[in-house]
Amino acid sequence: DAELLRSKGASPQNIRRAGALGYELRIGDRATLWREPKACAYGFLMELTHEELEKLYSEDSVRAYRPEAILVQLDDGSRIPTLTFNLVESPSANKRNSEYTAKLRELARRLGPAM
Repeated sequence: DAELLRSKGASPQNIRRAGALGYELRIGDRATLWREPKACAYGFLMELTHEELEKLYSEDSVRAYRPEAILVQLDDGSRIPTLTFNLVESPSANKRNSEYTAKLRELARRLGPAM
């Protein structure tokens, strides 16, 4: 969510729709991408500075996330490497955050259909 990032002092640039090939979205306390060979998780690719990333991922709520290089596919079909921040361990199946899930659904409705 570019607006959320701006509210935290970041200035996302070059915002594009993208699909994370071979990953699905898993939600526990927060969301993470998780390797699933036949899946594709859709979202937005945004450029942030190293300083912005360090500031964002130093917050307590996301401190467990680690950078991971993945391949994403853009609307035009091109594929490019990018950096994402994911959990090392998948959220447990019994851990659900319905409030966070509802916020993600509302964001998806607001931003429009996937690729």
